[in-house]
Amino acid sequence: MTAGITRRTTAKSAQTRITAISALAVAGALLLAGCGDQTNSADEGDSNESSSAPLAGKLPASIRSEGVIKVGSDIAYAPVEFKDESGKTVGFDPDLAAAMGEKLGVEFKFENGTFDNLIGGLRSKRYDIAMSAMTDTKDRQEGVDSETGKKVGTGVDFVDYFSAGVSIYTNKGKTQGIKTWSDLCGKKIVVQRGTVSHDLAKAESKKCGGKKIAIESFDNDQQAQTRLRSGGADAGSSDFPVAAYAVKTSGGGKDFELVGEQVEAAPYGIAVAKGNEELRDALVAALDAVIKDKTYEKIIKKWGVQAGAVTAATVNGGK
Repeated sequence: MTAGITRRTTAKSAQTRITAISALAVAGALLLAGCGDQTNSADEGDSNESSSAPLAGKLPASIRSEGVIKVGSDIAYAPVEFKDESGKTVGFDPDLAAAMGEKLGVEFKFENGTFDNLIGGLRSKRYDIAMSAMTDTKDRQEGVDSETGKKVGTGVDFVDYFSAGVSIYTNKGKTQGIKTWSDLCGKKIVVQRGTVSHDLAKAESKKCGGKKIAIESFDNDQQAQTRLRSGGADAGSSDFPVAAYAVKTSGGGKDFELVGEQVEAAPYGIAVAKGNEELRDALVAALDAVIKDKTYEKIIKKWGVQAGAVTAATVNGGK
């Protein structure tokens, strides 16, 4: 404060000055008390923010400031991720991502893409992560084409969150004796392009001798199901949760049936570009947190996929 003060020497002036000083002291005390309350309120606000998103500080600063994790996903793989009748993205993956987002203080925003282009979308930074029932394999970790064995990219890191095998299904009542992959020799199978089912079909066909497996691949699993339903193939294959869901729901349970046992059980992983360890490790922490507080358990029960539950996050657990 820069205003000047005039010194007064009379008794009346002195008394006036004492009264003024006392008033200023009281006002100052009230002001300090008010400031103290404001400091406490600010601290409480920070504390509340921290408790509502306890793992926010683990994220890269760029993602934390945007408040969004961009998720590449093939949203046509019920019950893992798919569009409901209103067009909303639903399923096991979106529910799990939302729960993890609460721990991290960000929104997981799903963007639809073709499955076999999702890892490329990570390389081009179109997506921050890929979460799409993607099986964690060594080839994907190392950027190797599973058919040719050639290096095609830098690879990705996976945060494993589920375990699933691969199943075969047929039109109901038309199994044609199919129980194993070797029974498919000389027959036609429909699959989603770029999946483990696609890889297994190609590998099995090489063992068939003169009766190769005719393989028809599609951009998404729903297209493959439609082809099989119309009689355009002898069998279809997809991950067990997806095949089981199709058997249960398609045509009210009258269209398809599972045949044989699921094979090649392996982890689903959230894919993160190599070199993005900070984001990867934040996802690990968030997944472990929702497993620990039982949110994970509630989600897998909701979607009927308890058989694939994991007890902790794992990085690059695929073989």
